[in-house]
Amino acid sequence: MNILGPLWGLLSILCWSTNVFAVTGLTEAEQVLNARISPTWIDDETLEFRRASPDGAERFEISVLDGRVRSVEPGNRASAGRLEPEWVRRSRDRDGGRVDLRVTNDLNDSVALVWLDRAGTRQPYHTVAPGTTYTQSTFAGHAWSILDASGDEIARFVAPARDAEITIDAKTSAMWDSLVSSRRRGRDATPTDRRPVVSVREHDLWVEGGDGSKRRLTDDGTAASSWGRIVPSPDGRFVLAMKTDAPESHPVHMVEVDPADSVEPRLKTIQYLKPGDRIAHPHPAVFDLASGRRIDLDPGLAPDPWSIDRVSWHPDGDRVRFLYNRRGHQLLRLIEIDAVTGASRVLLEETSPTFIDYAGKLFLHVMDDGDRAIWMSERSGWNHLEMIDLESGSRRPITSGPWVVRAVDEVDEEAGTIRIRILGIDPAQDPYHVHHAIVDLDSGRLTRLTEGDGTHTLEFSPDGRHYVDRWSRVDLPPVHELRRTSDGGLIAELARADASRLEEGGWTRPIRFVAKARDGETDIWGVIVLPRGFDASKSYPVIEHIYAGPHGHFVPKAWARHWRMREIADLGAVVVQIDGMGTNWRSKAFHDVAWRNLGDSGFPDRIAWMRAAADDRPWMDLDRVGIYGGSAGGQSALRALLAHGDFYDVAVADCGCHDNRMDKIWWNELWMGWPIGPHYEEQSNVANAHHLEGELMLVLGGLDTNVDPASTLQVVDALVKADKDFEFVLLPSAGHGAAESPYGHRRRMEFLERKLIEPAHDRSTRRD
Repeated sequence: MNILGPLWGLLSILCWSTNVFAVTGLTEAEQVLNARISPTWIDDETLEFRRASPDGAERFEISVLDGRVRSVEPGNRASAGRLEPEWVRRSRDRDGGRVDLRVTNDLNDSVALVWLDRAGTRQPYHTVAPGTTYTQSTFAGHAWSILDASGDEIARFVAPARDAEITIDAKTSAMWDSLVSSRRRGRDATPTDRRPVVSVREHDLWVEGGDGSKRRLTDDGTAASSWGRIVPSPDGRFVLAMKTDAPESHPVHMVEVDPADSVEPRLKTIQYLKPGDRIAHPHPAVFDLASGRRIDLDPGLAPDPWSIDRVSWHPDGDRVRFLYNRRGHQLLRLIEIDAVTGASRVLLEETSPTFIDYAGKLFLHVMDDGDRAIWMSERSGWNHLEMIDLESGSRRPITSGPWVVRAVDEVDEEAGTIRIRILGIDPAQDPYHVHHAIVDLDSGRLTRLTEGDGTHTLEFSPDGRHYVDRWSRVDLPPVHELRRTSDGGLIAELARADASRLEEGGWTRPIRFVAKARDGETDIWGVIVLPRGFDASKSYPVIEHIYAGPHGHFVPKAWARHWRMREIADLGAVVVQIDGMGTNWRSKAFHDVAWRNLGDSGFPDRIAWMRAAADDRPWMDLDRVGIYGGSAGGQSALRALLAHGDFYDVAVADCGCHDNRMDKIWWNELWMGWPIGPHYEEQSNVANAHHLEGELMLVLGGLDTNVDPASTLQVVDALVKADKDFEFVLLPSAGHGAAESPYGHRRRMEFLERKLIEPAHDRSTRRD
């Protein structure tokens, strides 16, 4: 073996990734001119921005009234703030290091973890169930918000420079209740200072009257089933409260081998519910505070609850609504309790024979009149919005067609419109490109805000009447446009990025490619990354970067100068990434391939895609194919060698959830279903370890709190028992994503080069 090969490859990658233009002295901004233009709204009618040329950069102003542009002299730049608040503005620096945030929900209801993008727009990431802890990977300086079950903000923060723990507890909830109460008092026509106040004491509800008197509302609360989550009616006559049976205890143990304050190792234990475990069981009830009357929900309307949240009162103060999600995620109901009559009824019901994607496609907005609601549904086979009459139950589509609503960014009831993000509306474009539109709630008329063939982000003027549209593709540097909100009309193109200097230094643009899926009809989209110094006359091994989680799609869509895939490509390989069937944000049928079928990972589509790509790209050597991934991608990477060892030759699996019974409860029950069935074991990498073919490296972080480290260790044990050869890299003090650490990444690249790339070089040499 040529030992200088791996060393030289690593050295070249480090030099390239640090600064490919070090020899020329060019900064990153000089490598790609106008990738960013720093738009700043001076007022509602004037935008200031930066535009660069090879000779330098200048500041300009443009009037939204006539589109006239004028230069801003140095030193005369107007002082202006951006649209987003200061704390979000601080998160605009995307260069912070990767950190993990451990969010523990000690409330009795779910909370939502939401990222705020550069425009301050909420991007939902994960719902944290009661009594559980979720680890969110992010970057230092990114802005996050935590929403309660009704969609109101509980907390906001900017990710620190190191891993952190965040607990949402009764104190946070009390602060939220205080804020909500003050908002309500501000809206009420009459003061409510002397309203009764309900609180929890020793697991039961107590009410304190305006005269200071106290009395007990309940006597059935216990430590194992405590009252909490109190939501008063607008006029203070009633409250809804939840009595919640605690979930079971499921400790997961791991060893801190090098604690900061001790020479001796320490046992670390976290509570970590897994599929099939007993979960928290909420029991909602309404109380008449004057009489003490208690109205329990008809249990037949909400059996086996996964969650009961999104609580809201009708403006008349007599009726309270909440969203019920049945465990197994095949039934959602908006349920109402009438506090006057005591009757319970279902206002809205959503069912699916597979799964309802409550984690990614749940949107409920009850209108101010309390009698209508905007609801997100895949009943048509595509993710769309409906207007629901909550009195009659009738449903009217707001959006429709063979495309999907990606998110709702704003509901403007006064204007009668909603602003949405949409995917797949342009048949000639990549269906994952994010576009934006405004929809009239009455007519369904859709006003497009974006046009260009790419994925779009918007920054609005303070009054919302104009916006800057920044759009790009992986193979097209950003374009910046100024547009009108009223009709989406173009006022002016502000700048168009130029990457010619970057390409002169040897950088190659990714190749977008589309091929047919296993059914021969559905388009599968992916990207091909070429090595630096690519030579079409040579032959390169192919390495797939895989992540097939059903909660999203993962192939990059926007312009970026550097991906980590490039570092692996620069070893001397062609790297591909593909979104196969079973991933999210296409049709419901496309998504349903993942139902009870995570082991599929879209492999039939991925293999067909690579073969189609190689048909007219002889430099793609499909005789040597590698794959790598982490978390669910680690599960898939190993699965490639267990189920498709005739195609894949080498795999690196990092921190994989190799048996879905061993991983976190919410993610696995959503896609694999509940109760636990034989399909869990059938798709287990542990149960199938004896089928291993090819070269495997397993990477594990010993303090992984996202995926139980024992999941990988069980694979190790099964491979040993099956007498299979493999390599195992344990980072004892690392957490989730250990292969993304400098050490783990280096070991991964060395393995891929040693097992896949060097043998290809050897064959090429022998052919020569």
